[in-house]
Amino acid sequence: MVLTDLIQNLFELLTLFSGIFIIIYLASVLMKKEIKIKFINENTLFFGLLISLTATLGSLFYSEIMQFNPCKLCWFQRIFMYPQTILFAIALWKKDNKIFSYSLVLSIVGFLIALFHYAVQLNVITPNLPCTAVGMTASCSEFFFKSFGYITIPMMALTAFVLLLILGWMNRKKS
Repeated sequence: MVLTDLIQNLFELLTLFSGIFIIIYLASVLMKKEIKIKFINENTLFFGLLISLTATLGSLFYSEIMQFNPCKLCWFQRIFMYPQTILFAIALWKKDNKIFSYSLVLSIVGFLIALFHYAVQLNVITPNLPCTAVGMTASCSEFFFKSFGYITIPMMALTAFVLLLILGWMNRKKS
């Protein structure tokens, strides 16, 4: 039980620090003083793989180890994250920065689903049909946990998709 708590705390902290990075980075872009982090700019493929792999392993950790039954929207988010791990691994191996064109589409759709899911979870949006209408899934509005006042599983996915979008932006700017 202690190890699973440690892993969950790690994912929560990664999400918190990633959120802080996203806010600082987007603020710098809006102020037209974009932060240029040389190490990240030179290793966008590696970071793409790291982010997508962490998100993939995180979702598997919560469903397979913590036994949190994924809802329908969680499954859709997985559809748009899981392939990115394989695509980034191949792109890193071949040193092919064109991956970001494909990642962009997957990340935008995944981002929109995660954003919708988070809004449903916070009762900002009420879907027409509850997710449980499909069968043996959890409700999309169910909280398995809520850390730091805002971090939930959909927020973790949302953060990962935003990070991949930022990497794509950094890679485009570098080209």
